[in-house]
Amino acid sequence: MNEKIVQVYYGDGKGKTTAAIGQCIRAAGLGHSVIIIQFLKGCDIEEYSFLSKLEPQIKLFRFDRSKEVFNNLSVEEQNEEKKNLINGMNFARKVIETGECDTLVLDEVLGLIEYGIISIDDIIKFIQLRDDYYRLVLTGNHLPDELIPYVDSISRIEQIKG
Repeated sequence: MNEKIVQVYYGDGKGKTTAAIGQCIRAAGLGHSVIIIQFLKGCDIEEYSFLSKLEPQIKLFRFDRSKEVFNNLSVEEQNEEKKNLINGMNFARKVIETGECDTLVLDEVLGLIEYGIISIDDIIKFIQLRDDYYRLVLTGNHLPDELIPYVDSISRIEQIKG
C-alpha cells in the first residue's frame, strides 16, 4: 500500500465508524484488502451488514457474543465478554503478523482501554507490530495522550448541534 499510516478517529460525536469505513471503501476501490474488527458494539448490529456484500475486499469480524453493547451488560456478562474481546485483539495481532490485509480497522478499540480490558502499552506494542504497508485505523471515544506520538493522523469527531 502506498500510504504507511496509523490513523485515529475519536470523540463523542457520531461518525467515527463511518469515517473509518470510508477509508476502507477507498482502499478496497484501489484494490487493497481490508479487515475491520469491531469491539464493544454487540453482535447484533445490522447497521453494517451491507459490508458483507463487499467481500472478499472488505471483511468484517466481531468478537462480541452478546447482542447488547458492552456497557449495558451485567458485571458477570462483561467478564465473559472481556474474554471474547481479548480473542479479537489476538486475532488482530495475528492479522498484522501474517500480513493478511493492507488496511486494518480496529473499531472502538480505544474503548477497550477505557474499560481496562487492554492497556495503552498493549496498543503501543500493537502499533509497533505493523509492517510498512499497513494502514491501521483506530476508533473510540477517548484518545489517551500517550498514544499521540505513535499516530500519524488524528481526527476528532464532535457533535456541535444536535
